[in-house]
Amino acid sequence: MSHGRPRDILVLGASAGGLVVLRRIADGLPRDLPAALFVVLDIGTNRRSQLPAILSSAGPLPAVWAEDGTPIEAGRIHVAPPDHHLLIKPGRLCLTRGPQENRTRPAVDPLFRSAALAYGPRVAGVVLSGALGDGTAGLVEIKRCGGVSVVQDPADADFRGMPLSALRYTEVGYCATAAEMAGLLTRFARGQPPPAGARHLPPGTPRRAMPLASGQEEKMTGGYDLKPPVALTCPLCGGAVRETAEDQLPYFTCHIAYFTCHIGHRFAATDMDEAQFREMESALEMALRVLNERSALCRRMADAARGRRAAHSAARWDDAAREAEERAEMLRHFIERGWLRPSPDDEEDRPDIPPG
Repeated sequence: MSHGRPRDILVLGASAGGLVVLRRIADGLPRDLPAALFVVLDIGTNRRSQLPAILSSAGPLPAVWAEDGTPIEAGRIHVAPPDHHLLIKPGRLCLTRGPQENRTRPAVDPLFRSAALAYGPRVAGVVLSGALGDGTAGLVEIKRCGGVSVVQDPADADFRGMPLSALRYTEVGYCATAAEMAGLLTRFARGQPPPAGARHLPPGTPRRAMPLASGQEEKMTGGYDLKPPVALTCPLCGGAVRETAEDQLPYFTCHIAYFTCHIGHRFAATDMDEAQFREMESALEMALRVLNERSALCRRMADAARGRRAAHSAARWDDAAREAEERAEMLRHFIERGWLRPSPDDEEDRPDIPPG
């Protein structure tokens, strides 16, 4: 890791649990910091936020909502507003309501990618507390363009998904706690070596390779004959999804092939898994609703048949109602009990990190 080169474009991404860390960082930064900070905190598309006011009150640097076309200013914290991706162009900011990435807007990956392309080795990217995998693909791009990458120590994060994803799927430069982060970033901004004891993760730190589809189809006996899908579909818009790879991170990009039109939803692998799970859960709840409505319809039809003294027809409607109720009850128990799925925070999946 080379030093002496100022990293004056500091991009930070966080999600769940990130507000506390961002306040801690803002509190520790000096008033004369020779760098501009850019922050994405995933709070959802339509929620109100007081993040700039919170960060401004936490430390000496003013924090403001990023505005489209405004110049980049050192000593200022530029915050992505709700429902807009924050992008960095040479010398200025850009806001866009482009496709959601990792099921959110703003997302961390667009900020990181744009900073890497605009400023290359001047960038330091930081992934903080959050669930799933937003920010990992962006760190890959920062590393590719000569920047430095930092993650919050997963043991120090309230939500470890984002730091763990970055540590698993790309070579991260440094791992730091919330208390260490401001000092580390200040030294990067000034072109100074990291403080003594900083946890530098050398190239080749063991990473976990996410398995891709093997192409082997499972044998099915009876019932639906399930074959490998021709393509995955986007959980947001239903478009076809093509798979690419950034470093060791499988990355799924949604496109709707209508001549040359592409929508552009993006998912890291863990976010694709979560989106599919939510889509499946929603489909099961819809099936439960339909079964419940069918039961009510069949009971009314049975009562109407009895009113006409059509006993045979009433019995058939009663049987249909009972069948719908039995299936609804089975489905209700299945949904309430839940089912096992891989957890990004499984303790045994944690990467090997050199001790501090």
